[in-house]
Amino acid sequence: MKKYIILNFMFLSLIATAQEQLKGIVLESSTGQSMPLPGANVYWSGSSIGTISQDDGTFLLPYKFSYNQLVISYVGFKTDTITVNENTYIKHVMQTSDELDAVEIKSRNQATRKSYMQAANTFTVTSAELLKAACCNLAESFETNPSIDVNFTDAVSGTKQIKMLGLNSPYILIATENIPTIRGASQAYGLSFIPGTWVESIQITKGTGSVVNGFESIAGQINAELVKPSTDNKLFVNLYGASNERLELNTHFNTKVSNKWSTGLYVHGNTHQEKHDVNDDGFLDMPLYNQINLMNRWQYTNLEKGLVSFINLRYLNDEKQGGQVEFKPDIDRGTTNFWGSEIDTERFEVSTKFGYVNPEIPYQSIGLQTAFSHHKQDSYFGLNVYDIQHNSFYSNLVYNTIISDSRHKVKTGLSFTYDHYDELVNTQNYERTENSVGAFFEYAYDNLDKLTITAGLRVDQHNRLGFFVTPRFHLRYTPWEKSALRFSIGRGKRSANIFAENQNMFSSSRQINILNSGGKVYGLNPEIAWNYGVSYLQGFNLFNRKADVTFDFYRTDFQNQVVVDWENPYEVNFYNLEGDSYANSFQFEFNYNAFEGFDLRTAYKYYDIKTDYNSGMLEKPLIPKHRLFANASYETNLSDKGSQWKFDATYNWVSQQRFPSTELSAAEYQLDDETPTVATLNLQLTKVFSPKFEVYLGGENITNVRQDNPVVSADNPFGSNFDSNFVYGPIYGSMYYAGLRFRIK
Repeated sequence: MKKYIILNFMFLSLIATAQEQLKGIVLESSTGQSMPLPGANVYWSGSSIGTISQDDGTFLLPYKFSYNQLVISYVGFKTDTITVNENTYIKHVMQTSDELDAVEIKSRNQATRKSYMQAANTFTVTSAELLKAACCNLAESFETNPSIDVNFTDAVSGTKQIKMLGLNSPYILIATENIPTIRGASQAYGLSFIPGTWVESIQITKGTGSVVNGFESIAGQINAELVKPSTDNKLFVNLYGASNERLELNTHFNTKVSNKWSTGLYVHGNTHQEKHDVNDDGFLDMPLYNQINLMNRWQYTNLEKGLVSFINLRYLNDEKQGGQVEFKPDIDRGTTNFWGSEIDTERFEVSTKFGYVNPEIPYQSIGLQTAFSHHKQDSYFGLNVYDIQHNSFYSNLVYNTIISDSRHKVKTGLSFTYDHYDELVNTQNYERTENSVGAFFEYAYDNLDKLTITAGLRVDQHNRLGFFVTPRFHLRYTPWEKSALRFSIGRGKRSANIFAENQNMFSSSRQINILNSGGKVYGLNPEIAWNYGVSYLQGFNLFNRKADVTFDFYRTDFQNQVVVDWENPYEVNFYNLEGDSYANSFQFEFNYNAFEGFDLRTAYKYYDIKTDYNSGMLEKPLIPKHRLFANASYETNLSDKGSQWKFDATYNWVSQQRFPSTELSAAEYQLDDETPTVATLNLQLTKVFSPKFEVYLGGENITNVRQDNPVVSADNPFGSNFDSNFVYGPIYGSMYYAGLRFRIK
């Protein structure tokens, strides 16, 4: 309660500081219709008081009765002076000047953009960053990003999982275009269901995010913006092939149906049908799979009326087979001849977004998001069976406006979610429905100089979690030039989908135990955590080249957690936390543009993550305390024909990781307390022949680092010691790939 009182006090005190401001919008009509003109200079004549227009053309600056001459200027347009006798809304259309000579200014956009102005610790990964690796799907899009950890969950499924601040992906709100997507039944494999070529950019927020997107986020938020039919290439083809005989094809077809409607058809297919067993343990080093992924996207834009809308239709069919090399599903499924696994997933989605911006009052807007998905997974792992059907509906209504002037912005709205789960775990059925109705209010203050604050509060009524309040607070302060000091605090709450989120446990002989405590989700109580963070970003020049350093520290304290206990090698136990559970994360990052075209990014991360298990306070297993990261990229200058070379190298080193206890195992199956250190190196070379055509080739783990025995008791997979979850490093070894990209603008 004290935390809520403090946040509300800070929130109300800021509103009270509002002062009289002049508001307006700058437009230009060179295209035949009035369009917002961002970056125009607006200032009071004879004073040093001024500002620039924002992305939507709007501006505000202090108003006094003694100010009466307002000057508006922009390169290429006639400078105008307007007489202002009262504080009224200014709407001004700039006229082009025919007397100015054209001057071309070139700049090189950063592949990863960090904001010095936002209150939240958010940075944007652009398409240029995504192209530094093959990025066949969203899970592989973070290989060159030091803030996200990517690792394999087990030695059978080949699934990659991400972590942020040392916490697994269920604690991260993962969305596509601000609609929560990777959740529930799709939590384990959903990142591989979003092809990399569909992603236009990724926004990553450390710590608690905005209350607008829901109450579940604890460690952070990841939002993937998809390519738009109106701006994407008319035709795009990406063909990929790897030395492990993995093949992928992506094609985009976009067309303009009318002046206001555009549509796109996006087709993705991937296959891998070659069996590999490099370490000779009898198990496939990577699964066999086929995936077909289709999306039809419609976009409506009417700038005159301030309307924009998106309609997305998606269909996915994904089939995976893993296990022993000799396993044949038609013959061996359900027997003890050979151990095998199949995971068949079918998913259908429909999502819509509708937005309206008042053309007369551009700071007022309203948006409605809706999404429905049907997810069906049929799977087995040896003799373990896991099937799940998940129907989900999500809607979010958001209204934006200002208080007094545009330094004080407000977002408010309503949300509704519905989820129905039907799960079969071996012979036991689990069925439940979850629904929630929520309301939120978020206030943002920006004095256009040193201080930015975002304070949000939402209330939700959930049929299983009850009524609860979620506060979030972000602050950015600029103590001096090119700096940003940030602080955040917030609360998150979620129900743990223990089977969907931990499917790797089925690839073992462990007995699954739920220690029922009377909760309303699997007999367990919801997870609740507070996240606190502080971050400092400083930009500077080093030898006349741009550089920046970042220091981050975040702490997550769980009030309750569904503990996943692997400390008995014959069991997996789920129970509510009794005691403490926390995650401390520290990161130092240094970025440097050493010379023209060459960028260097280095990072060091330290994790201190501990939980009170039934056996005592222990470090979380298979999480390294120390990580080192380095990425070097170089681009040659573009030729007159648009050709260039691109080189990228990424190095990762992780320290020892604690194994779950194997003291109770038979002597031959007992493992060391900690893993060895692991270091990997990835390289990629791209030749851009023209804006239409490029080819690339690369290698992952080119130093051929391998974990020799990732499967415990591989010789007796139906015995009591079998386990594929002691994975700490690469299994397959080196992998090389090549591909091409062709586009028609």
